[in-house]
Amino acid sequence: MNTRSAEAEEKQSSGASSYEIANHIAEAIAARKLPPGTKLREEALSRLYAVSRTKIRAALLILSKDKLIDMVPDKGAFVSQPSEKESREIFAARRIIEAALAREFVAKARPADYKLLEKHLQAERESLHGDNSKIRAQLLGDFHVLLAEVVGNQVLLEILSELVARSSLITMLYQSDRDAACSSKEHTDFLLAARSGDADKAASVMLAHLHHVEAALVFAPNSHAAKDLVTALLK
Repeated sequence: MNTRSAEAEEKQSSGASSYEIANHIAEAIAARKLPPGTKLREEALSRLYAVSRTKIRAALLILSKDKLIDMVPDKGAFVSQPSEKESREIFAARRIIEAALAREFVAKARPADYKLLEKHLQAERESLHGDNSKIRAQLLGDFHVLLAEVVGNQVLLEILSELVARSSLITMLYQSDRDAACSSKEHTDFLLAARSGDADKAASVMLAHLHHVEAALVFAPNSHAAKDLVTALLK
């Protein structure tokens, strides 16, 4: 790198941090300003945020670890685009696991566990009135992880956490705000069924909930989404 390039790189390094850039891009993805498959060009992002490409690469790595983008060798970074087939398979796996999880939860949950989950449901409901789809999707997914934590099977918790993380991305990209509100209500319905002590009913409510979430996903491309990367991030 020549002296002029080094000076330019140093000057740019005083801008936003990689984490701040990653958060801003994540918010744009969650708000559907950057539709699935959008290419995130390092050069354009570097100009937009007035930082070095090194910082941009670090931000993209953060997004990649959160599964919000895919890093394709020799092609670049793209907003994650889970296929319909992959999404269907994830929800099929969740139904198998979470029917059993629901029954185990009914057997093991204590008053303190219900209190914790009621508090979580309040956070879910509050997120429905905000405009941060990423936080909302995470909270809706975390409800299921909390159930697994109560059950206490570490292997089950790890498997479900991975499936829920992938599901949260899918719902963030393909679920409407109205359907997110329905999901939160169905979480409340599940707790009511679980409190009754009827394990079969709780499992049935959980299966119906997961079916409703999957059925509400819309995989059709959004023709109204911004096509220009910079324009989308500046909105």
